Order: sequence, then structure tokens, then C-alpha cells
Amino acid sequence: MYGPLLASLADDLDLDAVRVGEVALTRRELLGAASVVAEAVAGRDAVAVNGSASMETVVAVVGALLAGVPAVPVPADAGESERAYILRDSGAQMWLCDADTDADGGSDLARHDINVGARGDAVFDEPDEAAVGLIVYTSGTTGKPKGVRLPRRALAASIDGLADAWEWTADDTLVHGLPLFHVHGLVLGMIGALRVGSPLIHTVRPTPAAYAEAGGSLYFGVPTVWSRICDDPAAARALSSARLLVSGSAPLPVPVFEKLTALTGTAPVERYGMTETVITLSIRADGERRPGWVGEPIAGVQTRIRGEDGRLAPHDGETLGELEVTGPTVFDGYLGNVEATAKVTTGDGWFRTGDIAAIDADGFHRIAGRESVDMIKSGGYRIGAGEVEHVLVSQPGVREAAVVGVPDPDLGQRIVAFVVGDLARTDDLIDAVAAELSAHKRPREVRVVDELPRNAMGKVQKKALLSEL
Repeated sequence: MYGPLLASLADDLDLDAVRVGEVALTRRELLGAASVVAEAVAGRDAVAVNGSASMETVVAVVGALLAGVPAVPVPADAGESERAYILRDSGAQMWLCDADTDADGGSDLARHDINVGARGDAVFDEPDEAAVGLIVYTSGTTGKPKGVRLPRRALAASIDGLADAWEWTADDTLVHGLPLFHVHGLVLGMIGALRVGSPLIHTVRPTPAAYAEAGGSLYFGVPTVWSRICDDPAAARALSSARLLVSGSAPLPVPVFEKLTALTGTAPVERYGMTETVITLSIRADGERRPGWVGEPIAGVQTRIRGEDGRLAPHDGETLGELEVTGPTVFDGYLGNVEATAKVTTGDGWFRTGDIAAIDADGFHRIAGRESVDMIKSGGYRIGAGEVEHVLVSQPGVREAAVVGVPDPDLGQRIVAFVVGDLARTDDLIDAVAAELSAHKRPREVRVVDELPRNAMGKVQKKALLSEL
């Protein structure tokens, strides 16, 4: 149905395929280097890839995909115990890395050092679209990381749906500097470019200067990247010739949305997804761009929200419920964990995202946050942390904000806000929320901090904030 996953690599072999930092490969060169890897990994159950921001990672993943062997991207900054767990749990039988990687990935694993200058010509049949293409591990915020089995069908469906929504073609040049071990940077930002045929420029690090110098037509970034670009007006203005600026992996604060729009002349496009579903929702290139909203389902995806009472909630733009998703982008379950898979699967086979959302009558989605940390129950009210955070970051002097619910003997939970910025009176923030939303949604306490704890994709780690209280 979806055709070869890396469709564009077989056409116009002398065209540029990927540049990572100063290293560039044409399609012919990438296929040649990846073919050597494919021969080395063929027949194995799974192979682990050291997910550094390097051409070696690109070649390793492409080689595994060519051979039809599931690739397990391992965070390049993973600690010894995390790396050991992922390798043991995934059943990886080979460690793919660059020659300078000290870690061997596990004493029992065969090691294959990637040579981006190697050239082979082995040809492999395209695996069935139901075959697992990647095993990507979750962040493990609620326990041990879980291996998400992503079939080739899910990768292709999400990329094709976004190509349709964003009018993404081989005429684009994609630029990003995101990690190559998460869905955003690896699936969209690398495999997506190779499937669509648009040259990829990976900047190694997503700095404002690197983005400004790249000269792309399509840019991917997380909110932290866009915030830093807004703090460098010259770099932001250099992106004014870009066709599309895409933000994801965490909510884009409204002030950043507005400032980026003012500096570049282009309103950013937001999208939504998870490791388990790849990307399912997006603003369309030719559609309305609303701050705080992530658009509508891509082709083939269906969504619904379920209220706390277990019933499906209305699509009125206000009522909140847990977002449920179905469609070809959804994963094939957690590796070796039937119980965990069952917990996130409804009786009729939909995926329970654990995210709280509202859907309006036009099918636009607003994500209010995670059920586990972003849905606060205070004084009998259900309050989405996201709406409080949006008000906070719109106040003078506030650069970032994160809201959590803390156990309270009277209210059940009380709202505590952590903010980064230059503030004279925190009480003014409390009053602003009470005025713009309602009194019961106001923070009972505001703490000013130097920075918010974030993971590699820029998501605020609220469990770390709660541990400080």
C-alpha cells in the first residue's frame, strides 16, 4: 500500500541525500555505505544503533531498514545502566556505531563500526509493511522504558500523511538539528526526508546560527529551539524565506508563536504525536494556524476524546477528555509487554494516549497535557495545567512556566507554578490567572527558578519538579 519505505533513494542517484555537519552523501553514496551495513546485519532479529548526531547513525539506520532488520536507536547520552537495559530488553544482536565510540554496547554483542566511505552493492527485497522497522524506547517517566514496536507501515503512513498536510516534496530542503534517536528527529527528520526525497541538512546542534546559515525551505524544531531563535532576531529573520517552520514534541508557548511569526513573517505549524503513534495531528500548510492548537488528523487517522465518566466527550472545543487514536500510524505493541499494551488499548482497539485534549467542531485539537501530571483535580474542579501555563507565559517578565498539582488535605491538589523570568511580585501572576481564567484555576504558590528540567526533546520533566516540593 505504501511502497518502498525509502522510495526516493532509488531515483536520481547523484542528487544530494543528507548532510550532517560537514559530511555529505549523495543518494548513490548513501545507498553504497548502507548496503555494507545491510550485509553485516542481514538475518539478525534486531540491531542497536548508537544514536549520535552523525552520518554514521544515518548510514546505520538506513542499512538496517534495507536489510529488513529492526533498528533500536540508543540515546547517545544514555548512561551505562540505561544502555544495558535497552540492549538486553530489545534482544539486539549487534551494536552499530562509529569507530570512535568507546562504549561497546554490551560485552556479548558483535560490534560493527560504520564506515561512511564504504561502498557495497547488495540488493535486498522490500520487507512486508507489517514488519517492524524500529524499536524505539519511551523515556521511562513512569517506570522502566518500554520498547515501542513501530512497523514500517506506521512510519510510511505518518510520513505520507505529513507530506500531504505540509505539501512536503522533493523540492524542499529540510533542516533540523534534533536527536537521531527519537521519533521527531529520526522518523520525521531523517527517514521522512529520504522517503519524500527532500535533501536533509542536519546541523548536529540546533543553534540559531546553524539554522540561519542552512538556507532550507522546511525547518523542524522543538519549542526550546524556537525560543532561542526568537532571542536571536537576526537568525530568526534569516528564516523568513523558509516555506514552513514546524514545532513539535512539546507545546509551543503562545508568546514564542507570536514572536516567531513577527520576526519571520511565517506563523509556525504545530503538530502532535507520540512514540507509540508517530505523528497523528497537524496544522496543514494551507490551513489556519492557531496558537496552542495542533490541528486535525492526518490522512487515515481518527481521533476521539473520552471523559472522566467513561463516555465519549463532545467536540465543542472546551470539554476535556483523554485523547484516543486509531489508524495506520499506531504501533504494534510494547516489546515483550502484553500487560502494558493492554492498558493502553481500548476494547475496540483504539490507542489511549494518556493525553488530555479538547476537539472543536471543525476537528481542531488542543492538547491540555498528560493525564498523569497535567490534569489537576483541585477543590472538585478538573484543571488542565496547559491553560494555566499559557496565561503565565503571556505575563511580562515570564519566559517559561510549568504548573503541577501537589497533594493538599483541603483541596485534594493545590496548583503550584514554577516560572523562569524576572519578576517583581509573584502575586501579580496569581491574580492574572484568576482574572483571565477563573479563581479556582489560580496557582496557590509561585516559585521562581533559574531553569526548568527538560529532556532531550525539550519536554519539561514535571516529575523532577514534584520531587523538589
